[in-house]
Amino acid sequence: MSANPSPPRWPAIDLLRGLTVAVMILVNEWAGVAGLPAWMKHMPADADAMSFVDMVFPAFLFIVGLSLPFALQPRLERAGRAGALRAAAERSAALVVTGLFMVNAELAPAGFNAPAWLLGALLGVFLLWGSAAGGPPLARPWRIAGALLLILLAAAYPGGMAWHWWGILGLIGWAYGLAALLFILAPPTARLALALLGMAGGVAWYAWAAPRLGGGAHATHTALVLAGLASALLLHGQNRPKPGRATLAALLLGLLLLALGLGLRPHWPLSKIHATPSWGLACAGATLLLYLALRPLAQAAPGRVALALLGDAARHPLPAYLLPYAVAALLALTPWSWPAALSAGWAGIARGLVFLALVLMLLRLLLRAGLRLKL
Repeated sequence: MSANPSPPRWPAIDLLRGLTVAVMILVNEWAGVAGLPAWMKHMPADADAMSFVDMVFPAFLFIVGLSLPFALQPRLERAGRAGALRAAAERSAALVVTGLFMVNAELAPAGFNAPAWLLGALLGVFLLWGSAAGGPPLARPWRIAGALLLILLAAAYPGGMAWHWWGILGLIGWAYGLAALLFILAPPTARLALALLGMAGGVAWYAWAAPRLGGGAHATHTALVLAGLASALLLHGQNRPKPGRATLAALLLGLLLLALGLGLRPHWPLSKIHATPSWGLACAGATLLLYLALRPLAQAAPGRVALALLGDAARHPLPAYLLPYAVAALLALTPWSWPAALSAGWAGIARGLVFLALVLMLLRLLLRAGLRLKL
């Protein structure tokens, strides 16, 4: 993660990302609130249904693909394929490692001080992939210290760390890595076609290969990232059609993905937990349509106001995602807990909104102090 200039910003992508991260923080906090209606919770794994909560993670995967060309194309031009592959591999590995530590903290055995252990792991992640004063990654001794800290924490885990699942960040890491590999290795003129073929391949893998070899969820998650990549190439790529035609093509793609997802329901139910292709394609189509709707809004007054509030989370989604876990771990080391009156119903909903505001304020303070994660 070298200290290269940041890629240019696209307000509509930032607005979509900022909104998605904000809703992600909200629904994670609302998960501990009792008495909420079903549409504010994840649907059961085997229910053929989907709430807006089930659309947050796939929306973020789509945005990963939507942003991918802006991050990797400059790297390709500066460092060639080898440099871009190294950067993508490190980013993917960092997300997978962080995800595994977070999952093991969540599923730690009774009696183990998981909050302190998680805080140590987050410190190790920062030392390895962070920066201070808004500058380049930390010097090599600090990065070595971060790696050693993670190794020591893994060794200290009771019975050794285990693979339960990859965690949200790990799932993003795998899907990003596969999509980045396609983008880096494919000829520029073939990227759009290969991204669309890759989406079809993800559905085929889920249908025929996954029952024997596994990896069905990874196939659907990667298809979501590739949907975002295809949308970026259509709307912003070097070989894109004229603006009007590009928007029409993207609109048709969004409607097609939504129709395909809903049309596959007789074969697979809409299920986030099982990562079914119907769920993935429907969410990809819906997110693309939302992005198209946000493009003019991002330039108008409401969009500018939203970006003023959510811009930090949009530009630094990983710290925004990790901060609530760090805050929760810190609070777990104290006797403090939320009052019972704030853990149910409308009071719990209001608590989530206040918590989101506090996280955004804390994120702004950290960023003003120059702290970054170079991922």
